[in-house]
Amino acid sequence: MDVSKFMVVMISMVFINNFILSKFLGLCAFIGVSKETKPAISMGLAVTFVTTLSSMITWLIYKFLLIPFNITYLRTISFILVIASFVQFVEMVVRKTSPGLYRLFGIYLPLITVNCAVLGVAVLNSETFFQEGYTVQESFWFSAAQGFFAGIGFLLAMILMSGIRERLELTDVPKPFKDVPLAFIIASLMSLAFMGFNGFRF
Repeated sequence: MDVSKFMVVMISMVFINNFILSKFLGLCAFIGVSKETKPAISMGLAVTFVTTLSSMITWLIYKFLLIPFNITYLRTISFILVIASFVQFVEMVVRKTSPGLYRLFGIYLPLITVNCAVLGVAVLNSETFFQEGYTVQESFWFSAAQGFFAGIGFLLAMILMSGIRERLELTDVPKPFKDVPLAFIIASLMSLAFMGFNGFRF
């Protein structure tokens, strides 16, 4: 197992190809949940958990179902069904086994079902680690790593955004810029800052 390739995946997904700040996926949760740090962290952790496991599940679906039966054109709809079912299953399990954790996640766990970043990771995995119907060596673990670090990148963006917005609540902001308009301005500036990581070459 090549550790350097995993490092490339980590740096790429957290900084260079951050799903929020570079690919602009999952912006609804990013703007809506990032007003306070605690909910932002809860959402980020839940997304990390779901992206990691859904990356593994969708890899298996693509490898052993869609490719053998030559129905790869059903990729998007099958991934959506798998992710939605998986999130509902996780929600039921967490509710039964750990009520405290379920209360911590609150509404954020069901919200992941409609988070396009989760689907984006699954689609990216199928495009990156499958070439002409064949899997890249160790692609299952690369898919899992890509899903995990995409979630970490999401969590990082949520923490940064919530920290900035909490600080701005204590400042005198002109009324037209309060709340959502200012959030979009901050997101734009953060995105510009993260574009600086595009200069990395491996």
